[in-house]
Amino acid sequence: MDIDGTLVNDNGVVPESAKSAVQKARENGHLIFISTGRSKAELYEDILDIGFDGIIGAAGAYIEVGQEVILHETVDPEDVQHLVDYFSQHGIDFYLESNGGLFASKYCKKHIRSIIDKVIEENHEAKEEVEKGILPFHDALIEGESLIRDDINKISFLGSDIPIEKISEEFGTKFNIISSTVPIFGENSGELSVPGIHKATAIVKVLEHLNINRKNSFGYGDGMNDLEMIQYVHRGIAMGNAKEALKLAADDITDTPDEDGIFNSFVKYGLI
Repeated sequence: MDIDGTLVNDNGVVPESAKSAVQKARENGHLIFISTGRSKAELYEDILDIGFDGIIGAAGAYIEVGQEVILHETVDPEDVQHLVDYFSQHGIDFYLESNGGLFASKYCKKHIRSIIDKVIEENHEAKEEVEKGILPFHDALIEGESLIRDDINKISFLGSDIPIEKISEEFGTKFNIISSTVPIFGENSGELSVPGIHKATAIVKVLEHLNINRKNSFGYGDGMNDLEMIQYVHRGIAMGNAKEALKLAADDITDTPDEDGIFNSFVKYGLI
């Protein structure tokens, strides 16, 4: 299952119903894997402490089965240099994701703090949830470190005046480019990941590694970086808050995270 918008709600908090569903399903003998665009540095204790059988991270570029790493692909340093130069020249705030940390461009952390403040201002009753769910991500961003690195899994960028189409033209031959993976990051935001790799390619490797037939696989997601996963698994399920295109591709649609979407679907399919 995806994390943002799937396991966790829009404020970054795991509903108790989702936590309970994962734990009960595992008690029943099912294997539950995170399948996220996040890198390992963004998997905080409130998520990992739920208990999972493995991790697909960095949009498929990193795989753990139990404690064993079976895949870890990184971005070519020359491509990192290219995007750092381009984003800096065009005033696009971004952060580089590695398993050891999140390395932010000069104004990225300030920009994200302003987004968080705006979310709280517009929805003051959610202040406690936002501070619990999203602030740890902001606080984890590392400023002032070298951005030319050889350990980068993926890059996320915030919205700007540069159209996503122009970014796609610049980087389309070197990266997978998916827009609006984190909606609060704004229009023209998105992520760049290793080409030829996505959540479905990682799921294939996990199933092969565990000798599990695809007919026994379920996938849960809400965004367009979940599309290949939803299409590949035997039963692809879109959350109630999912992008419309993902809902059209899914085999079923469940409720939103706050409407107990994971729990309700697990009950429907007899996982719990």
